[in-house]
Amino acid sequence: MWIADGWKEYEVLDTSSGEKLERWGDYILVRPDPQVIWKTERKNAGWKKKNGHYHRSSKGGGEWEFFNLPKEWSIHYKDLTFNLKPFSFKHTGLFPEQAANWEWSRKLIENAGRPIKVLNLFAYTGGATVAAAKAGASLTHVDASKGMVTWAKENAVSSGLADAPVRYLVDDCVKFVEREIRRGNKYDAIIMDPPSYGRGPKGEIWKIEEHIFPFIELTANLLSDRPLFFLVNSYTTGLQPAVLTYMMSAILVKKFGGNVEADEIGLPVKDSGLILPCGASGRWTKN
Repeated sequence: MWIADGWKEYEVLDTSSGEKLERWGDYILVRPDPQVIWKTERKNAGWKKKNGHYHRSSKGGGEWEFFNLPKEWSIHYKDLTFNLKPFSFKHTGLFPEQAANWEWSRKLIENAGRPIKVLNLFAYTGGATVAAAKAGASLTHVDASKGMVTWAKENAVSSGLADAPVRYLVDDCVKFVEREIRRGNKYDAIIMDPPSYGRGPKGEIWKIEEHIFPFIELTANLLSDRPLFFLVNSYTTGLQPAVLTYMMSAILVKKFGGNVEADEIGLPVKDSGLILPCGASGRWTKN
């Protein structure tokens, strides 16, 4: 498992009965987590002194309950700064476990010894974008949500990257890739974090089980003559590491050679010492 254990301002304090207790800087949140199917005694004082609690509804969705939590605040990961705010469906605008992938991609970019052009698809609030930009890459950041793209720009500014060579686009990722192929544009590295289900700006339907393999196959056409890496992240239960390995090998290794590694990503839990699984990632590198 690839573990995001470099955080100072974020930590999972405890887990029990379908929920996780987290510290986000100075604030404590309780949020649901489908992986937490165990029940343990809640000894940590944070369970009672929380600043925010997302209650899932039996009818689907849910709502936040707040206790002296600001509308917005920020936390740092090394030289990166992320702006946080609780919004619909339990999220805060950041997936801390992705730091494991940020570290991996930054190292590859920094050690490449040449300019690296990165495409970040389904790019959300830009965690991978700011990490790659800090490493010196130029980027194209694409997401179907205007609000998420605006948030990504704010994270870049907060991280000292206001003038970084990043192009932000609100677009349907599939249609954008198709246009880039027609335009003949190429990228040295590609990152994608596709949702299980989604809609594009014009109502385009995305179902990961149906679309992920042909989309990786399509997007591979954008890799340059000297490709550096291809990263696919998934929070969809059916896309286990072995599935990511098979898909990426069938497409990328067949076409470019290189190697694929895939594994779960996770976060350490302070009180129990266990590692909380948080999805899976597949990583292809040329060398």
